[in-house]
Amino acid sequence: MQLCCESVNGSCIRSSWSNSIRVSMYIFMVCIILATVVGNLTVIISISHFKQLHTPTNFLILSVATVDFLLGFLIMPCSMVRSVEHCWYFGEFFCKIHTSTDIMLSTASIFHLSFLSIDRYYAVCDPLRYKSKINTFVILVMIFVSWTVPAAFAFGMIFLDLNLRGAEEIYNNVHCAGGCFVFFSETSGVVASIVSFYIPGFVMLYIYRKIYSVAKSQARSIDAISQKKMQFEMKHHISLRRERKAARTLGIIIGVFLICWSPFFFFTATNPFMNYVIPPILIDALVWFGYLNSTFNPIVYAFFYMWFRRALKMILFGKVFQQDSSRTHLFLE
Repeated sequence: MQLCCESVNGSCIRSSWSNSIRVSMYIFMVCIILATVVGNLTVIISISHFKQLHTPTNFLILSVATVDFLLGFLIMPCSMVRSVEHCWYFGEFFCKIHTSTDIMLSTASIFHLSFLSIDRYYAVCDPLRYKSKINTFVILVMIFVSWTVPAAFAFGMIFLDLNLRGAEEIYNNVHCAGGCFVFFSETSGVVASIVSFYIPGFVMLYIYRKIYSVAKSQARSIDAISQKKMQFEMKHHISLRRERKAARTLGIIIGVFLICWSPFFFFTATNPFMNYVIPPILIDALVWFGYLNSTFNPIVYAFFYMWFRRALKMILFGKVFQQDSSRTHLFLE
């Protein structure tokens, strides 16, 4: 539940914080927003521009970066004003649009990561049939589901007031003019948390546990192989190492996601059963802690993906505008 402002004659009262605190909060949040937008835009440009990166897995990463970019570009600025001023200046209808889109993008992130874990499972655990099972069409279906299901869930829940079912009286008591906060009843809070976080989260952890086990056995097998092998076999082993590294990187991304969003979803599910005793300012802080996940993802790419660092360098120096720059090889095949 987000901060709700007080109102006098239908007009909201701004936060009682001093100007210096509000300015500091604005500066901090603007830095988060800029880092989120610029970082994810760089990922989008890199994968879209360089032909070597046009792989099924990278299309999923591109879609995740688009989710994070939209969260930073469309959602965070309005959330910043609401968090600092404790008031919503953009109207009740846009409040529903903002809340629905916020829930949609947050849910879409974990749907994408669930499908990425499935992709990595086949790449590491069944490499011989990987390309036949995870082709471009399958990835496009995954992306379609990752966008449409969260959109239907979020907009349906907010615009049909399903989140208020069973707690309308409590909501009427806490709702105030000029405020914009998402309110969950006991049932809707549990359902939203399970659908948006807990079920996909446990699925991802289970799949990555299997990936980790298979990757360890593969690593032992490769270490036991003699250095004197044919070139084809060495290329196969290089490919396996690259797939395992990609799996580890995506595992870190999933870990960051779970760390960032688990506190918010935990309190979303439990707060209604505790008679909403959790301070609204704490819930608001946890929302921003969740937003940080979208900021961290490009940083993870920069640390663990050589292709992203090379692409970033070419973008910063304007080399992407050179002829045939899209055919640049960012990594060895």
